[in-house]
Amino acid sequence: MNIKSLQNILKDHEAFLVTSEVSRLYLTGFSSSDGYLIIKKNDVCFFTDGRYIEDAQKKITSCSSELFDSFDKIKSFLSDDIKTIFVENDYMTISELEKYKKIFDNYLISEKNILNSSLSEMRSIKNDDEIESLKKAQLIAEKAFYEILNYIKEGRTEIEVASYLEYYMRKSGGEKISFETIVVSGKSSSVPHGVPTEKKICNGDFVTMDFGTVINGYHSDMTRTIVVGKADEKQKEIYQTVLKAQTSAIETVKSSIRCSDVDKAARDVIEKAGYGNFFCHSTGHGVGLEIHENPAVSPKSDKILSAGNVITIEPGIYLPGKFGVRIEDFGVVTENGFINFTKADKSLIEI
Repeated sequence: MNIKSLQNILKDHEAFLVTSEVSRLYLTGFSSSDGYLIIKKNDVCFFTDGRYIEDAQKKITSCSSELFDSFDKIKSFLSDDIKTIFVENDYMTISELEKYKKIFDNYLISEKNILNSSLSEMRSIKNDDEIESLKKAQLIAEKAFYEILNYIKEGRTEIEVASYLEYYMRKSGGEKISFETIVVSGKSSSVPHGVPTEKKICNGDFVTMDFGTVINGYHSDMTRTIVVGKADEKQKEIYQTVLKAQTSAIETVKSSIRCSDVDKAARDVIEKAGYGNFFCHSTGHGVGLEIHENPAVSPKSDKILSAGNVITIEPGIYLPGKFGVRIEDFGVVTENGFINFTKADKSLIEI
């Protein structure tokens, strides 16, 4: 269906050259580190090397697969009737783009975003199978979260906690981690994308954990902030403000709502509490085959949410030199609201 949708965009003399790994996976369901998907108005073929050809011919049902040993094979498939090739320049360096221009010198290589924009729009609306994969990935991540609560204690290092999270997700069936796991504690938790270090977790520390895993190529993404020991009044105030901001944003979500309005719902709560200068990132982002996809839930986004968009909601407050708090869920936009895939407890956990 996805390939057919792209074919419907093409004219008889046009073709799409799909080169990125993530787009090939989306369109064929087949994962490979190398390959070329060529889409014409009435034909499509996947070209790959000897490492993948046997598997591709068995698993790809949406098109034929051929062994790639030179670009002459692709040129032969394109034939004389193709005059214009659209490429995924969003995923290309300038040198890669120049390479394809030289290889296909008899064709007009178009840098217009017709392929980029079409794929981005298609991928932003998840179908039932995609949603099922996202839910499975999230379920594994949440099991890891509850397991880590039994592991974290005073004296553990951030790296030890991050490593155990990753180990447990892989042990539970995750294909890989969604991104470099964030575990930051104490003063380090004021850095939104801090890197785990050998710092030992101390009594009274906030510990922020941002992590996820992958199922069938689809990423989960969640953040929880907990306290080792007992939270003081300032920590409780900041945590409850972030939670209120997240709740406000989630309640705003539904199709036909502007992304910037969802961001505003969270930002208004934080600003009213006097911490507007300490919320330094967007409220959320799309997630799927990549950890960051469209739509962006940001103050500058004029994108209108559609049913089937899968987005994160992750406001935060970060007080430099003191601590930070972020709470992140993700789920799917519907006509009437938001189905949250993240079921993990959001009350302030003290361990």
